[in-house]
Amino acid sequence: MRESISAGLESREEALSYALQYGRGLDARLADRFVGMYVNRLTEDYGDEGREAVAELLGRGEEIGAFEQPVRVEFVP
Repeated sequence: MRESISAGLESREEALSYALQYGRGLDARLADRFVGMYVNRLTEDYGDEGREAVAELLGRGEEIGAFEQPVRVEFVP
Protein backbone atom coordinates (compact mmCIF):
# COMPACT_ATOMS: atom_id res chain seq x y z
CA MET A 1 0.00 0.00 0.00
CA ARG A 2 2.85 2.35 0.81
CA GLU A 3 4.16 2.09 -2.76
CA SER A 4 0.71 2.75 -4.19
CA ILE A 5 0.24 5.83 -2.01
CA SER A 6 3.72 7.08 -2.89
CA ALA A 7 3.00 6.66 -6.60
CA GLY A 8 -0.26 8.57 -6.23
CA LEU A 9 1.46 11.40 -4.41
CA GLU A 10 4.24 11.62 -6.99
CA SER A 11 1.76 11.69 -9.89
CA ARG A 12 -1.21 13.34 -8.22
CA GLU A 13 -2.77 14.97 -11.30
CA GLU A 14 -2.52 11.79 -13.34
CA ALA A 15 -3.86 9.68 -10.47
CA LEU A 16 -6.78 12.06 -9.93
CA SER A 17 -7.60 12.09 -13.62
CA TYR A 18 -7.73 8.29 -13.58
CA ALA A 19 -9.82 8.16 -10.39
CA LEU A 20 -12.34 10.66 -11.76
CA GLN A 21 -13.38 8.06 -14.33
CA TYR A 22 -15.04 6.27 -11.41
CA GLY A 23 -16.19 9.38 -9.53
CA ARG A 24 -19.81 9.25 -10.72
CA GLY A 25 -19.91 12.91 -11.66
CA LEU A 26 -17.78 14.21 -8.79
CA ASP A 27 -16.10 17.47 -9.78
CA ALA A 28 -12.30 17.66 -9.82
CA ARG A 29 -12.00 20.08 -6.89
CA LEU A 30 -14.12 17.98 -4.56
CA ALA A 31 -12.44 14.77 -5.74
CA ASP A 32 -9.03 16.28 -5.00
CA ARG A 33 -10.17 17.19 -1.50
CA PHE A 34 -11.66 13.74 -0.90
CA VAL A 35 -8.59 11.91 -2.20
CA GLY A 36 -6.34 14.18 -0.12
CA MET A 37 -8.01 12.87 3.03
CA TYR A 38 -6.85 9.33 2.26
CA VAL A 39 -3.77 9.71 0.06
CA ASN A 40 -1.24 11.77 1.97
CA ARG A 41 2.08 11.48 3.78
CA LEU A 42 0.34 10.38 6.96
CA THR A 43 -1.38 7.44 5.25
CA GLU A 44 1.88 6.57 3.57
CA ASP A 45 3.49 5.98 6.97
CA TYR A 46 1.39 6.86 10.00
CA GLY A 47 4.04 5.84 12.53
CA ASP A 48 3.56 5.16 16.21
CA GLU A 49 0.81 7.73 16.61
CA GLY A 50 -1.26 6.08 13.89
CA ARG A 51 -0.72 2.61 15.35
CA GLU A 52 -1.89 3.89 18.74
CA ALA A 53 -4.96 5.41 17.07
CA VAL A 54 -5.85 2.10 15.41
CA ALA A 55 -5.46 0.29 18.74
CA GLU A 56 -7.66 2.90 20.44
CA LEU A 57 -10.35 2.61 17.77
CA LEU A 58 -10.41 -1.17 17.98
CA GLY A 59 -10.43 -1.05 21.78
CA ARG A 60 -13.44 1.23 21.76
CA GLY A 61 -15.17 -1.10 19.32
CA GLU A 62 -14.55 -4.02 21.65
CA GLU A 63 -15.95 -2.04 24.59
CA ILE A 64 -19.26 -1.49 22.82
CA GLY A 65 -19.47 -5.06 21.52
CA ALA A 66 -18.85 -4.28 17.87
CA PHE A 67 -16.79 -7.46 17.43
CA GLU A 68 -17.65 -11.05 18.25
CA GLN A 69 -14.04 -11.67 19.25
CA PRO A 70 -11.19 -9.38 20.30
CA VAL A 71 -9.39 -7.92 17.29
CA ARG A 72 -5.63 -8.18 17.19
CA VAL A 73 -3.64 -6.28 14.60
CA GLU A 74 -0.12 -6.99 13.47
CA PHE A 75 1.59 -4.02 11.83
CA VAL A 76 4.03 -5.02 9.13
CA PRO A 77 7.00 -2.71 8.59
